[in-house]
Amino acid sequence: MTDLPPATAVIPAQKRGPLLPYGKVILGYDQRFLRRKRLVTVQEQGFLVDLPETTNITEGDCFRLSDGRLIEVVSAEERLLAVTGDLPRLAWHIGNRHTPCQIEAGRLVIREDHVLEAMLRQLGATVTRVTESFTPEGGAYGHGRTMGHDHGPHGFGQHHGATEDPA
Repeated sequence: MTDLPPATAVIPAQKRGPLLPYGKVILGYDQRFLRRKRLVTVQEQGFLVDLPETTNITEGDCFRLSDGRLIEVVSAEERLLAVTGDLPRLAWHIGNRHTPCQIEAGRLVIREDHVLEAMLRQLGATVTRVTESFTPEGGAYGHGRTMGHDHGPHGFGQHHGATEDPA
């Protein structure tokens, strides 16, 4: 297997224009948050992703190889739970557990988790196992995924969601 040139940029799906991708790579939700990693396309060609910072990649975005070719990102199907019922109440309980959640008009979608499944059923939800791509809501303090946040100049430097060494 011959490797392709490295990818040093991500082109958002909406900014790709008429360019057709050279290849595709299928990535799960966790895999679509990266900075530096070797990936393999569905055409079995390897390439190194070497981005300047950790980046949230979404369905349809493309890695731009150093020679200008594009590799399109396709979201992998994952084992998930589709949740219906009193959605505002159920969403509150899911959010209270800091669980990534895909919010749709008639359902909530979370990763398969037997503890959360039992809790949601106890709260009166209908829970159905599904296999599909997972694109949960991003954080309120940024676009895509966020890794904790602060409250600006009035937050007195306090952060939540990030582990810090007090020493």
